Amino acid sequence: MKRILIGIVIAMAMILIYQSWNKGKVEKSILKENSMLIRQQIENVAKLIVTEGHFSEVYSYKDSQQLFGPYFTADKKALVVVNAEVSVAYDLNEINFEVDEATKTLRILHIPEPEIKISPDFEYYDVSADYFNPFSAEDYNKIKENVQASLLKKVKGSSLLKNAENRLISELSKFYILTNSLGWTLEYNNEIIKEGAIELFPSN
Repeated sequence: MKRILIGIVIAMAMILIYQSWNKGKVEKSILKENSMLIRQQIENVAKLIVTEGHFSEVYSYKDSQQLFGPYFTADKKALVVVNAEVSVAYDLNEINFEVDEATKTLRILHIPEPEIKISPDFEYYDVSADYFNPFSAEDYNKIKENVQASLLKKVKGSSLLKNAENRLISELSKFYILTNSLGWTLEYNNEIIKEGAIELFPSN
């Protein structure tokens, strides 16, 4: 009888050990699958997001050079109409991330800055210059630089940049939805994201 009881105890202990080992193996397998699923989602999101727009600019250029003192000047001027195609792109292939299986945490370490591309088309009107102060390549380069800077300022203050950012947020929100559904934590900038990808952008 005593041997039977010992046998039953040993058998139960072996069953418990097996169940514990099997449970740990299953949990480890699920953890690995979740990790692979998260990596796959990031690979699916890794693409180029491009938002395009059109901007116009009317630029007045003037330059004067003094001849024989302030009473005699040689002037040149031009009216420039610029139509520009602008694109704002986020290359999500440049996202840097870390999948921490030990803490079930997806850490986004780096989000790429937007790439703004401006392709202007210049049309010159009312171009005039004195003999002693003619138009040169330097003048045209200066016009292009000034127009480029003005257009860039317009783009940064426009809805185009905001629309591009919203598209980026829409893609990054997939990370939050996935990690939240799996019981994982999404972290960016040393902060845990609790309300979605909108918080991926730190306030300035």
